Amino acid sequence: MSNSIPAGGPLVTGPGDPEHDPTAAYALEPDQVAALTARLLATTGETVLTRTPLTGAPLAQVPQSSEADVAEAFARARRAQEAWARTSLAHRQELLLRLHDLVLDRQEEILDLIVWESGKARKHAFDEPLHIALTARYYGRTLRRHLDTRRVPGVIPGLTRVEVNRIAKGVVGVISPWNYPFTMALCDGIAAIAAGNAVVSKPDSQTMLSALLAAQLLDEAGFPRDLWQVVSGPGAQIGGAIIDRADYVCFTGSTATGRRVATRAAERLIGASLELGGKNPLLVLRDADVEKAAEGAVRAAFSNAGQLCVSIERMFVADQVYDRFVERFVARTQALTLGATLDWGNDMGSLISADQLETVTKHVEDAVAKGATVLAGGRARPDLGPFMFEPTILEGVTPEMACFGSETFGPVVALYRFNDETEAVARANDGEYGLNASIYSRDGERARALARRIACGTVNVNEAFAATFASLGAPMGGMRSSGMGRRQGAEGLLRFTETQAVATQRVMPIAPSFGLSDESYAKAMNLSLRLLKKAGRA
Repeated sequence: MSNSIPAGGPLVTGPGDPEHDPTAAYALEPDQVAALTARLLATTGETVLTRTPLTGAPLAQVPQSSEADVAEAFARARRAQEAWARTSLAHRQELLLRLHDLVLDRQEEILDLIVWESGKARKHAFDEPLHIALTARYYGRTLRRHLDTRRVPGVIPGLTRVEVNRIAKGVVGVISPWNYPFTMALCDGIAAIAAGNAVVSKPDSQTMLSALLAAQLLDEAGFPRDLWQVVSGPGAQIGGAIIDRADYVCFTGSTATGRRVATRAAERLIGASLELGGKNPLLVLRDADVEKAAEGAVRAAFSNAGQLCVSIERMFVADQVYDRFVERFVARTQALTLGATLDWGNDMGSLISADQLETVTKHVEDAVAKGATVLAGGRARPDLGPFMFEPTILEGVTPEMACFGSETFGPVVALYRFNDETEAVARANDGEYGLNASIYSRDGERARALARRIACGTVNVNEAFAATFASLGAPMGGMRSSGMGRRQGAEGLLRFTETQAVATQRVMPIAPSFGLSDESYAKAMNLSLRLLKKAGRA
């Protein structure tokens, strides 16, 4: 396996721990950090130090918000939302398309910041501005289709006019994760403001700067500044304050935390969409193109070092192609270039933290101790970066091993043989999760039929995850313990609206009139129903 290290030595050097040594060098320029953190509503005077996973060097002292700051954020957002809800759809579309161009124009700056904060390979960071540009363009082109008032049939043709309006919910709370710090901070909120809402955003504490850059780009695109508020702090301290004030909540993160978010939202009778954990399966059928399946499997398992909700952690391979697939998959995995740098060229980057490294290491060590075989990888690589871990393929994983059913959220995948496709589907559906799946087969029709039997919110045929993830007209979300609600597509926008029906009655009321008795009115209505049925009316 080839390696990559920063040319000329470490990316950043410093004389010591900046918490005790104020002369320690930071990875980012102070002016750059100050410009970003100025976008925060945080008045406590407290800060939290963040570090880059690339080298462990300090990045920024991030100001922390209090519950009072959260309350002020919602007050500002509500005032802005009242005016914003009255703006035309055409104006909103114009700003969304302006955001699309800004994201593409500022792409290199965005990529640098994502890599600094997350440690991911630059090519995987590229997925984030790409996804935001696609999201902004999709809603910028389709807003009228989704939100325009529409007519539906009235009960009495010609006399009852019925319109359906979409009314913005108000202020949406967005609690976003660290693994895709730019796109997850922005993609749900883009749909929310497109629908006429305001947003209060709480990004993960480890990746605040990417989220703050996203907010800065919204300002530059022309969205009202108070429409998008950003607060910072641990979820345990201010997450509840957001849920208690929001009119709708978007949460992306662990299933355990998602359950708590859902419970708290339910107590207030507000809606919530939750994208949670996954133990995602990939099926290689007997007629699959083995080379294409092996190439896709590498991206499915090791993109963003496996720190992706839709990442594949279980592969079920038909007996007829198992040996050939394993040979090609292992070879491709061993050829990956690892590196903790800002440069293009790395096939896989770093895990984000010591906690993630510990989880991945424990899962692999536990599996090996209980009899699993490592076909590739299996080791931490501190020589490349403090939290680097090799892309790892395991064989012989059994139910008593931690990585069998629990989400690893790292570059670790287990291989399993199967004889029968019905058996493979049953094993793919085993467990509590249902987020994403992948099927490789030369017979697209058969694969699509099989996809309907897999209990996952998205299924990709002959692709890892990008086909559904990047198709913005397609809804994305989980079944079972992988969440509820959908982002993207019409569902991803309409979740932020209330449906309002307005009916206008003309000429006569829906009641006895023109001297009809109640009994005569009932007979007339019965006759009308029969005639309308014959006429094919709904």
